[in-house]
Amino acid sequence: MAFDRYLTLWQLTPDGDPIATRSSRLLPVRCSDGAAAMLKIAIEEEERQGAALMLWWEGDGAARVLAQAGDALLLERALGRSSLAEMARNGRDDEASRIISAVAARLHAPRPQPVPPLMPLALWFRELQPAAARHGGILLRAATTARELLAAPQDTAVLHGDLHHGNILDFGPRGWLAIDPKGLLGERGFDFANIFCNPDLAVATAPGRLTRQAAILAEAAGLDRNRLLKWILAYAGLSAAWTLGEGEQPDIALAVARSAAAVLAQT
Repeated sequence: MAFDRYLTLWQLTPDGDPIATRSSRLLPVRCSDGAAAMLKIAIEEEERQGAALMLWWEGDGAARVLAQAGDALLLERALGRSSLAEMARNGRDDEASRIISAVAARLHAPRPQPVPPLMPLALWFRELQPAAARHGGILLRAATTARELLAAPQDTAVLHGDLHHGNILDFGPRGWLAIDPKGLLGERGFDFANIFCNPDLAVATAPGRLTRQAAILAEAAGLDRNRLLKWILAYAGLSAAWTLGEGEQPDIALAVARSAAAVLAQT
């Protein structure tokens, strides 16, 4: 079993069923002192980059790393009962966006220690242009917008890379903290774009939602609203490209991209 080595190494006891994702294997555990933790083993390079970034953050805005060895991380586990996704679904979308903005501010803050290896944001977007050439439509507008943004980045920061309602959890007394970063380097505004494709189709495509949350996040995060809208369009196009590459239909991403383009056309 992939976890056995680390269960022995760190004197851990399984505390739930294992979880398999495309890029990692996870197991809820208890430490020898009874503390709840999550054992995570990376199986793809982006997860290894994310692990280095979790260590760099040192628990400030992100879950604290309790131990690290090889491809394995032992992380504090969120036990709080609140959920940003449920807040967004139940009339508290504005509050959820402001919480995400506050967490992002902590993650983006400069730190004295050397920055770990990170993927340039331009490289993260490498699949958008080929997909736009193949599928056309709104992806062409998204690809053009992405090229413009990436050619003249502003306010560069260390980025989480996958910031959304499901990757910021309630850690009780420690507050809201991020998990599962990708580890990117680029314009700060990019990190807010994925919020608009989440937490689900009904919320993401609700009439007026994109316009309202763009205004709230621009104010909360100190962003230019129109530039944020461009990042939303660019990211939604990239998300659609990934989904199409997997042979699935990117309904949410395409709807968000079209909505962002429509709002931009009005400005």
